[in-house]
Amino acid sequence: MLDGRARLTKVVSEVREDLAFRPRMPRRDPRRRIRNLRRTVPFIAALLTSVLILDVVVLAELTGREPDKAAFRQQTQPVRDPGGFVAASGPAVAPTPAVAPLKKPIRAQLLVVADHPLPPEDVAEVRDQKGVTGTEVVDAAEVRMDGKRVQTMGVEPSTFRPYAPKSTAESDALWANIAAGDMAVSFDLGQDGGLKLGSTVDGGGRQLRVGAYATVGMGSISAVVSRQTARSLGIPTGNALVVSAPKADSRALRAKLLKILPKGSQVATINPVVVERRGRTAWPETAFMSTNQIQVALQAAEGKLGRPYVWGAEGPDSFDCSGLVQWAFGQAGVRMPRVADQQWATGPRIPLSQARPGDLIFWRNDPTNPGYISHVAIYWGPGKMLVAPHTGDVVKFSPIYTKNLAGVVRVSPAVAKGVR
Repeated sequence: MLDGRARLTKVVSEVREDLAFRPRMPRRDPRRRIRNLRRTVPFIAALLTSVLILDVVVLAELTGREPDKAAFRQQTQPVRDPGGFVAASGPAVAPTPAVAPLKKPIRAQLLVVADHPLPPEDVAEVRDQKGVTGTEVVDAAEVRMDGKRVQTMGVEPSTFRPYAPKSTAESDALWANIAAGDMAVSFDLGQDGGLKLGSTVDGGGRQLRVGAYATVGMGSISAVVSRQTARSLGIPTGNALVVSAPKADSRALRAKLLKILPKGSQVATINPVVVERRGRTAWPETAFMSTNQIQVALQAAEGKLGRPYVWGAEGPDSFDCSGLVQWAFGQAGVRMPRVADQQWATGPRIPLSQARPGDLIFWRNDPTNPGYISHVAIYWGPGKMLVAPHTGDVVKFSPIYTKNLAGVVRVSPAVAKGVR
Protein backbone atom coordinates (compact mmCIF):
# COMPACT_ATOMS: atom_id res chain seq x y z
CA MET A 1 0.00 0.00 0.00
CA LEU A 2 2.83 2.41 0.84
CA ASP A 3 4.54 1.68 -2.50
CA GLY A 4 1.25 2.40 -4.29
CA ARG A 5 0.85 5.72 -2.51
CA ALA A 6 4.47 6.64 -3.29
CA ARG A 7 3.96 5.89 -6.99
CA LEU A 8 0.78 7.96 -7.10
CA THR A 9 2.48 10.84 -5.31
CA LYS A 10 5.40 10.70 -7.74
CA VAL A 11 3.08 10.73 -10.77
CA VAL A 12 1.17 13.72 -9.45
CA SER A 13 4.44 15.54 -8.73
CA GLU A 14 5.75 14.88 -12.25
CA VAL A 15 2.53 16.09 -13.86
CA ARG A 16 2.60 19.27 -11.80
CA GLU A 17 6.23 19.85 -12.82
CA ASP A 18 5.25 19.45 -16.46
CA LEU A 19 2.48 22.02 -16.04
CA ALA A 20 4.84 24.40 -14.27
CA PHE A 21 7.29 24.34 -17.19
CA ARG A 22 6.32 26.94 -19.78
CA PRO A 23 8.56 26.86 -22.88
CA ARG A 24 9.52 30.32 -24.19
CA MET A 25 8.34 30.93 -27.71
CA PRO A 26 10.57 32.85 -30.18
CA ARG A 27 9.59 36.47 -30.38
CA ARG A 28 10.39 36.79 -34.08
CA ASP A 29 7.10 35.12 -35.24
CA PRO A 30 4.03 36.17 -33.21
CA ARG A 31 1.61 34.30 -35.51
CA ARG A 32 3.50 31.05 -35.03
CA ARG A 33 3.43 31.63 -31.27
CA ILE A 34 -0.37 31.94 -31.32
CA ARG A 35 -0.74 28.76 -33.40
CA ASN A 36 1.44 26.81 -30.97
CA LEU A 37 -0.42 28.19 -27.99
CA ARG A 38 -3.70 27.01 -29.49
CA ARG A 39 -2.23 23.51 -29.85
CA THR A 40 -1.06 23.60 -26.23
CA VAL A 41 -4.38 24.61 -24.61
CA PRO A 42 -6.18 21.24 -25.08
CA PHE A 43 -3.08 19.44 -23.78
CA ILE A 44 -2.98 21.63 -20.67
CA ALA A 45 -6.71 21.11 -20.07
CA ALA A 46 -6.26 17.35 -20.29
CA LEU A 47 -3.36 17.49 -17.84
CA LEU A 48 -5.37 19.59 -15.39
CA THR A 49 -8.19 17.06 -15.51
CA SER A 50 -5.69 14.28 -14.90
CA VAL A 51 -4.32 16.08 -11.85
CA LEU A 52 -7.80 16.53 -10.38
CA ILE A 53 -8.61 12.86 -10.90
CA LEU A 54 -5.29 11.77 -9.43
CA ASP A 55 -5.82 14.04 -6.41
CA VAL A 56 -9.15 12.35 -5.72
CA VAL A 57 -7.57 8.92 -6.14
CA VAL A 58 -4.74 9.84 -3.76
CA LEU A 59 -7.27 11.16 -1.26
CA ALA A 60 -9.20 7.91 -1.53
CA GLU A 61 -6.04 5.89 -0.98
CA LEU A 62 -5.07 7.96 2.05
CA THR A 63 -8.52 7.84 3.64
CA GLY A 64 -9.46 4.30 2.67
CA ARG A 65 -12.71 5.46 0.95
CA GLU A 66 -14.08 5.19 -2.54
CA PRO A 67 -13.29 8.29 -4.63
CA ASP A 68 -16.90 9.37 -5.14
CA LYS A 69 -17.79 8.93 -1.47
CA ALA A 70 -14.70 10.79 -0.28
CA ALA A 71 -15.18 13.72 -2.60
CA PHE A 72 -18.91 14.07 -3.17
CA ARG A 73 -21.02 12.43 -0.40
CA GLN A 74 -23.58 14.71 1.24
CA GLN A 75 -25.20 13.52 4.45
CA THR A 76 -27.67 16.31 5.18
CA GLN A 77 -29.87 16.47 2.08
CA PRO A 78 -33.37 14.94 2.45
CA VAL A 79 -34.16 11.92 0.29
CA ARG A 80 -37.40 11.98 -1.69
CA ASP A 81 -39.12 8.64 -1.28
CA PRO A 82 -42.28 7.28 -2.95
CA GLY A 83 -43.98 7.06 0.45
CA GLY A 84 -43.18 10.56 1.66
CA PHE A 85 -40.31 12.85 2.45
CA VAL A 86 -38.01 10.61 4.47
CA ALA A 87 -35.16 12.11 6.52
CA ALA A 88 -31.84 11.94 4.71
CA SER A 89 -29.55 10.28 7.20
CA GLY A 90 -31.63 7.12 7.54
CA PRO A 91 -32.80 5.66 10.83
CA ALA A 92 -30.93 6.56 14.00
CA VAL A 93 -30.21 2.86 14.57
CA ALA A 94 -30.80 -0.18 12.39
CA PRO A 95 -34.31 -1.56 12.99
CA THR A 96 -34.42 -4.98 14.68
CA PRO A 97 -36.08 -7.01 13.35
CA ALA A 98 -36.16 -5.69 9.80
CA VAL A 99 -39.48 -4.37 8.51
CA ALA A 100 -41.31 -6.89 6.32
CA PRO A 101 -41.94 -5.82 2.72
CA LEU A 102 -45.39 -4.66 1.66
CA LYS A 103 -47.54 -7.44 0.22
CA LYS A 104 -51.20 -6.58 -0.25
CA PRO A 105 -52.67 -3.15 0.65
CA ILE A 106 -55.63 -3.19 3.03
CA ARG A 107 -58.21 -0.41 3.08
CA ALA A 108 -59.35 0.59 6.57
CA GLN A 109 -62.90 1.76 7.33
CA LEU A 110 -63.08 2.16 11.13
CA LEU A 111 -60.75 3.10 13.97
CA VAL A 112 -61.65 2.02 17.51
CA VAL A 113 -60.07 3.84 20.48
CA ALA A 114 -60.63 3.05 24.18
CA ASP A 115 -59.22 4.38 27.45
CA HIS A 116 -57.74 1.00 28.37
CA PRO A 117 -56.37 -2.05 26.52
CA LEU A 118 -59.08 -3.80 24.52
CA PRO A 119 -59.87 -7.27 25.92
CA PRO A 120 -58.77 -10.06 23.53
CA GLU A 121 -62.27 -11.55 23.53
CA ASP A 122 -63.74 -8.22 22.36
CA VAL A 123 -61.17 -7.97 19.59
CA ALA A 124 -62.03 -11.51 18.52
CA GLU A 125 -65.75 -10.65 18.45
CA VAL A 126 -65.05 -7.63 16.24
CA ARG A 127 -63.12 -9.89 13.85
CA ASP A 128 -66.11 -12.25 13.67
CA GLN A 129 -68.53 -9.54 12.57
CA LYS A 130 -70.02 -9.95 9.10
CA GLY A 131 -68.08 -7.96 6.52
CA VAL A 132 -64.91 -7.55 8.61
CA THR A 133 -61.94 -8.78 6.56
CA GLY A 134 -59.02 -7.48 8.60
CA THR A 135 -58.08 -5.95 11.96
CA GLU A 136 -54.88 -4.56 13.47
CA VAL A 137 -54.36 -3.89 17.18
CA VAL A 138 -52.51 -0.59 17.76
CA ASP A 139 -51.87 1.95 20.54
CA ALA A 140 -53.33 5.46 20.49
CA ALA A 141 -53.27 8.54 22.73
CA GLU A 142 -52.67 12.26 22.74
CA VAL A 143 -49.02 13.22 23.24
CA ARG A 144 -47.62 16.70 23.90
CA MET A 145 -45.00 17.45 21.27
CA ASP A 146 -43.23 20.78 21.44
CA GLY A 147 -46.28 22.14 23.25
CA LYS A 148 -48.81 20.79 20.73
CA ARG A 149 -51.47 18.18 21.42
CA VAL A 150 -50.80 15.49 18.85
CA GLN A 151 -52.96 12.39 18.40
CA THR A 152 -50.31 9.66 18.13
CA MET A 153 -50.52 6.01 17.13
CA GLY A 154 -48.10 3.21 18.08
CA VAL A 155 -47.88 0.45 15.48
CA GLU A 156 -45.97 -2.66 14.42
CA PRO A 157 -44.43 -1.36 11.18
CA SER A 158 -44.45 -4.73 9.41
CA THR A 159 -48.13 -5.48 9.97
CA PHE A 160 -49.60 -1.97 10.07
CA ARG A 161 -48.08 -0.58 6.87
CA PRO A 162 -50.65 -2.28 4.57
CA TYR A 163 -53.40 -0.20 6.25
CA ALA A 164 -51.69 3.08 5.35
CA PRO A 165 -52.37 4.96 2.10
CA LYS A 166 -50.60 3.46 -0.89
CA SER A 167 -47.77 5.99 -1.17
CA THR A 168 -47.02 5.74 2.55
CA ALA A 169 -47.34 1.95 2.66
CA GLU A 170 -44.85 1.51 -0.20
CA SER A 171 -42.03 3.44 1.49
CA ASP A 172 -39.50 0.97 2.92
CA ALA A 173 -37.35 3.82 4.25
CA LEU A 174 -40.28 5.39 6.10
CA TRP A 175 -41.16 2.21 8.01
CA ALA A 176 -37.49 1.42 8.69
CA ASN A 177 -37.16 4.85 10.30
CA ILE A 178 -40.26 4.27 12.44
CA ALA A 179 -39.02 0.82 13.50
CA ALA A 180 -35.72 2.39 14.53
CA GLY A 181 -37.40 4.88 16.87
CA ASP A 182 -38.25 7.81 14.58
CA MET A 183 -41.65 9.46 14.33
CA ALA A 184 -43.63 10.05 11.15
CA VAL A 185 -45.89 13.11 11.25
CA SER A 186 -48.65 14.23 8.92
CA PHE A 187 -47.76 16.66 6.18
CA ASP A 188 -49.94 19.35 7.76
CA LEU A 189 -48.33 18.93 11.18
CA GLY A 190 -44.91 19.12 9.59
CA GLN A 191 -45.60 22.16 7.43
CA ASP A 192 -48.07 24.16 9.53
CA GLY A 193 -47.21 22.71 12.93
CA GLY A 194 -43.52 23.48 12.53
CA LEU A 195 -42.16 19.94 13.02
CA LYS A 196 -39.41 20.01 10.41
CA LEU A 197 -38.20 16.90 8.66
CA GLY A 198 -35.10 15.49 10.35
CA SER A 199 -35.51 17.73 13.40
CA THR A 200 -35.68 16.53 16.99
CA VAL A 201 -38.75 17.38 19.07
CA ASP A 202 -39.71 16.88 22.70
CA GLY A 203 -42.40 14.22 23.07
CA GLY A 204 -43.46 14.04 26.69
CA GLY A 205 -39.89 14.32 27.94
CA ARG A 206 -38.41 12.03 25.28
CA GLN A 207 -36.50 13.34 22.28
CA LEU A 208 -37.94 12.08 18.99
CA ARG A 209 -36.62 12.61 15.49
CA VAL A 210 -39.10 13.48 12.74
CA GLY A 211 -38.16 10.69 10.33
CA ALA A 212 -40.82 11.25 7.68
CA TYR A 213 -43.87 13.17 6.58
CA ALA A 214 -46.68 10.68 6.07
CA THR A 215 -50.43 11.07 6.46
CA VAL A 216 -52.04 7.77 7.49
CA GLY A 217 -55.51 9.00 6.57
CA MET A 218 -57.15 8.08 9.88
CA GLY A 219 -59.14 11.00 11.20
CA SER A 220 -57.19 13.12 13.65
CA ILE A 221 -54.11 10.82 13.86
CA SER A 222 -51.18 13.12 13.12
CA ALA A 223 -48.15 11.07 14.23
CA VAL A 224 -47.06 7.43 14.05
CA VAL A 225 -44.34 5.69 16.08
CA SER A 226 -43.41 2.06 16.75
CA ARG A 227 -45.19 0.31 19.62
CA GLN A 228 -41.89 0.16 21.49
CA THR A 229 -41.55 3.94 21.21
CA ALA A 230 -45.21 4.33 22.18
CA ARG A 231 -44.56 2.51 25.46
CA SER A 232 -41.75 4.93 26.29
CA LEU A 233 -44.20 7.80 25.67
CA GLY A 234 -46.73 6.36 28.09
CA ILE A 235 -49.31 5.49 25.43
CA PRO A 236 -51.67 2.69 26.57
CA THR A 237 -50.90 -0.69 25.03
CA GLY A 238 -53.44 -2.23 22.67
CA ASN A 239 -56.20 0.30 23.33
CA ALA A 240 -57.04 0.83 19.66
CA LEU A 241 -58.09 -1.28 16.69
CA VAL A 242 -58.01 -0.61 12.95
CA VAL A 243 -60.86 -2.40 11.15
CA SER A 244 -61.16 -3.22 7.45
CA ALA A 245 -64.66 -3.96 6.15
CA PRO A 246 -64.74 -2.71 2.56
CA LYS A 247 -68.12 -4.27 1.68
CA ALA A 248 -70.02 -3.52 4.88
CA ASP A 249 -72.16 -0.49 5.65
CA SER A 250 -69.73 1.50 7.81
CA ARG A 251 -72.45 3.29 9.76
CA ALA A 252 -74.28 0.06 10.61
CA LEU A 253 -71.03 -1.72 11.51
CA ARG A 254 -70.02 1.19 13.72
CA ALA A 255 -73.29 0.88 15.65
CA LYS A 256 -72.67 -2.84 16.17
CA LEU A 257 -69.12 -2.31 17.42
CA LEU A 258 -70.24 0.27 19.96
CA LYS A 259 -72.45 -2.43 21.51
CA ILE A 260 -69.66 -5.00 21.57
CA LEU A 261 -66.80 -2.83 22.86
CA PRO A 262 -66.22 -1.61 26.45
CA LYS A 263 -68.24 1.36 27.58
CA GLY A 264 -66.62 4.65 26.62
CA SER A 265 -64.98 3.26 23.47
CA GLN A 266 -65.01 5.54 20.44
CA VAL A 267 -65.39 4.34 16.86
CA ALA A 268 -64.25 6.78 14.18
CA THR A 269 -65.06 6.38 10.50
CA ILE A 270 -62.04 6.27 8.17
CA ASN A 271 -62.49 7.36 4.58
CA PRO A 272 -66.13 8.22 5.37
CA VAL A 273 -68.78 8.21 2.66
CA VAL A 274 -72.34 9.48 2.63
CA VAL A 275 -74.75 6.60 1.98
CA GLU A 276 -77.87 7.80 0.18
CA ARG A 277 -81.16 6.50 1.54
CA ARG A 278 -82.94 3.99 -0.68
CA GLY A 279 -85.64 5.49 -2.83
CA ARG A 280 -84.39 9.03 -2.27
CA THR A 281 -83.60 10.99 -5.42
CA ALA A 282 -83.16 14.40 -3.77
CA TRP A 283 -82.44 15.82 -0.33
CA PRO A 284 -85.31 17.89 1.13
CA GLU A 285 -84.43 21.38 2.32
CA THR A 286 -85.32 20.33 5.86
CA ALA A 287 -82.26 18.04 5.81
CA PHE A 288 -79.95 21.05 5.71
CA MET A 289 -79.14 23.96 8.00
CA SER A 290 -81.93 26.49 8.40
CA THR A 291 -81.54 30.06 7.16
CA ASN A 292 -81.08 31.20 10.76
CA GLN A 293 -78.41 28.55 11.45
CA ILE A 294 -76.47 29.57 8.34
CA GLN A 295 -76.63 33.23 9.33
CA VAL A 296 -75.41 32.50 12.86
CA ALA A 297 -72.53 30.33 11.59
CA LEU A 298 -71.43 32.94 9.05
CA GLN A 299 -71.58 35.76 11.59
CA ALA A 300 -69.57 33.69 14.07
CA ALA A 301 -66.88 32.95 11.48
CA GLU A 302 -66.76 36.57 10.31
CA GLY A 303 -66.31 37.68 13.91
CA LYS A 304 -62.98 35.86 13.96
CA LEU A 305 -61.42 37.75 11.05
CA GLY A 306 -57.80 38.54 11.82
CA ARG A 307 -57.33 35.76 14.37
CA PRO A 308 -54.12 33.79 13.79
CA TYR A 309 -53.90 30.35 12.20
CA VAL A 310 -52.44 27.82 14.64
CA TRP A 311 -52.20 24.14 13.78
CA GLY A 312 -54.64 22.13 15.93
CA ALA A 313 -56.34 25.24 17.35
CA GLU A 314 -60.11 25.10 17.91
CA GLY A 315 -60.72 28.69 19.03
CA PRO A 316 -61.86 31.01 20.31
CA ASP A 317 -58.66 33.02 19.85
CA SER A 318 -56.87 31.00 17.15
CA PHE A 319 -57.89 28.36 14.62
CA ASP A 320 -56.80 25.92 11.98
CA CYS A 321 -59.03 25.44 8.93
CA SER A 322 -61.32 22.69 10.25
CA GLY A 323 -61.20 24.11 13.77
CA LEU A 324 -62.76 27.33 12.47
CA VAL A 325 -65.54 25.39 10.72
CA GLN A 326 -66.28 23.28 13.79
CA TRP A 327 -66.37 26.31 16.10
CA ALA A 328 -68.49 28.56 13.84
CA PHE A 329 -71.05 25.86 13.06
CA GLY A 330 -71.12 24.92 16.73
CA GLN A 331 -72.37 28.43 17.52
CA ALA A 332 -75.37 27.61 15.33
CA GLY A 333 -76.03 24.34 17.18
CA VAL A 334 -74.56 22.10 14.47
CA ARG A 335 -72.29 19.37 15.84
CA MET A 336 -69.43 19.02 13.36
CA PRO A 337 -66.60 16.46 13.42
CA ARG A 338 -63.14 17.86 14.09
CA VAL A 339 -61.03 17.24 10.99
CA ALA A 340 -61.53 18.24 7.35
CA ASP A 341 -61.55 14.64 6.11
CA GLN A 342 -64.55 13.88 8.36
CA GLN A 343 -66.28 17.20 7.60
CA TRP A 344 -66.19 16.08 3.95
CA ALA A 345 -68.83 13.46 4.91
CA THR A 346 -71.34 15.80 6.58
CA GLY A 347 -73.70 16.11 3.62
CA PRO A 348 -74.14 15.63 -0.12
CA ARG A 349 -71.56 16.91 -2.60
CA ILE A 350 -72.71 19.61 -5.01
CA PRO A 351 -71.10 21.44 -7.95
CA LEU A 352 -69.19 24.61 -7.13
CA SER A 353 -71.50 26.44 -9.54
CA GLN A 354 -74.45 25.60 -7.24
CA ALA A 355 -72.75 26.56 -3.96
CA ARG A 356 -74.44 28.99 -1.62
CA PRO A 357 -73.22 30.80 1.52
CA GLY A 358 -72.55 28.37 4.36
CA ASP A 359 -71.52 25.45 2.14
CA LEU A 360 -68.05 24.00 2.69
CA ILE A 361 -65.27 23.83 0.08
CA PHE A 362 -62.62 21.12 0.28
CA TRP A 363 -59.17 20.49 -1.20
CA ARG A 364 -56.71 17.61 -1.48
CA ASN A 365 -53.36 19.34 -0.91
CA ASP A 366 -51.37 16.59 0.83
CA PRO A 367 -48.59 15.23 -1.45
CA THR A 368 -48.02 12.24 0.86
CA ASN A 369 -51.64 11.12 0.37
CA PRO A 370 -53.18 12.75 -2.73
CA GLY A 371 -56.62 11.28 -2.04
CA TYR A 372 -56.86 12.69 1.49
CA ILE A 373 -59.04 15.73 2.27
CA SER A 374 -56.61 18.12 3.93
CA HIS A 375 -58.14 21.62 3.74
CA VAL A 376 -61.56 23.26 4.14
CA ALA A 377 -63.06 26.75 3.82
CA ILE A 378 -66.53 28.31 4.15
CA TYR A 379 -68.20 29.44 0.90
CA TRP A 380 -69.21 33.09 1.21
CA GLY A 381 -70.45 34.01 -2.24
CA PRO A 382 -69.42 33.94 -5.90
CA GLY A 383 -65.64 33.64 -6.04
CA LYS A 384 -65.23 34.34 -2.32
CA MET A 385 -64.56 32.22 0.78
CA LEU A 386 -63.72 32.68 4.46
CA VAL A 387 -60.79 30.56 5.59
CA ALA A 388 -58.04 29.97 8.14
CA PRO A 389 -55.29 29.40 5.54
CA HIS A 390 -51.98 28.28 7.04
CA THR A 391 -49.24 29.07 9.55
CA GLY A 392 -48.19 32.70 9.35
CA ASP A 393 -51.61 33.86 8.13
CA VAL A 394 -54.91 34.83 9.75
CA VAL A 395 -58.61 34.12 9.33
CA LYS A 396 -59.64 36.12 6.28
CA PHE A 397 -61.69 36.39 3.11
CA SER A 398 -59.92 35.01 0.04
CA PRO A 399 -60.67 34.33 -3.62
CA ILE A 400 -61.67 30.71 -4.27
CA TYR A 401 -58.98 28.70 -6.08
CA THR A 402 -59.58 25.43 -7.90
CA LYS A 403 -56.13 23.77 -7.79
CA ASN A 404 -56.52 20.39 -5.99
CA LEU A 405 -60.21 21.19 -5.43
CA ALA A 406 -62.08 18.12 -4.14
CA GLY A 407 -65.58 19.58 -4.15
CA VAL A 408 -68.31 21.33 -2.20
CA VAL A 409 -70.52 19.90 0.57
CA ARG A 410 -73.87 21.18 1.82
CA VAL A 411 -73.99 20.38 5.53
CA SER A 412 -76.81 18.29 6.96
CA PRO A 413 -76.89 18.65 10.77
CA ALA A 414 -78.29 15.11 11.22
CA VAL A 415 -75.55 13.58 9.06
CA ALA A 416 -72.82 15.72 10.65
CA LYS A 417 -73.84 14.54 14.12
CA GLY A 418 -73.33 10.91 13.10
CA VAL A 419 -69.88 11.34 11.53
CA ARG A 420 -67.20 10.35 14.02
